[in-house]
Amino acid sequence: MRRLLLAAAMLGTVSAAHAADMPDLPFLRGSFTDGLSRSNVNWEGYYVGGQGEYGAITSKISSTINSDIQSTFVTPGPAYNWQPLAFAHSNSAGYGAFAGYNGQWDDVVLGVEANYIHGGFKSTSNSVGQTFNNLNAVIATTVTSAVVGVSDFGSLRARAGYAWGCFLPYAFIGGGVGSQTVDRYASASPSSVQPATTFASKSKLVYGYSGGLGFDAMLVGGLFVRVEYEYLRVTSDIESNVNSVRAGLGYKF
Repeated sequence: MRRLLLAAAMLGTVSAAHAADMPDLPFLRGSFTDGLSRSNVNWEGYYVGGQGEYGAITSKISSTINSDIQSTFVTPGPAYNWQPLAFAHSNSAGYGAFAGYNGQWDDVVLGVEANYIHGGFKSTSNSVGQTFNNLNAVIATTVTSAVVGVSDFGSLRARAGYAWGCFLPYAFIGGGVGSQTVDRYASASPSSVQPATTFASKSKLVYGYSGGLGFDAMLVGGLFVRVEYEYLRVTSDIESNVNSVRAGLGYKF
């Protein structure tokens, strides 16, 4: 019996020594489940990430924005019936990146972030006008349209959040600059008796501001996911408003 107890004690000593000599492998220290169950996450530091978005854009174009183009058309007989344009709308998607720095005081997190979106946001408005004769037959038709695109926008944000376990809900506000393109078109039938301007386009650097809400969720190590809502208003030239939702993946160093 004494020999059996002595052998068991020696085996336990050898096993403990062997476990102490094993290397501490980082991938064995945590998992996605561990990350989502952590009660104290340190959000302080630099971070970078990528994101995608989907949203709706509305551009407040003037109803007579194409009057200069329309004036180049001269009717050979029947009067043209140009119809005014309404506000332009569309839905679209985009993608981009973000980078920033967080400072943390207990559960309060304050930071600054650079945010960029490359998108295909193009709001479109068009109208058709017709002229009728006494027999109610169409004798002249006009088509006019305007497309306002906000293809790129970069902003600098101020963020304020509250660390709640592995989650960081936050609000942000910022301002930035972007590229706005305005394409205008008009046509009329029957053809005019002199050459007419049918198309005009211009691009311009515009500015605006943004604000919204979101949250980051730490997964494992410094890897986190992001979901947020943003309202963007372009206030120069033609006013455009974009409401979008975003999802992203980032890493905090």
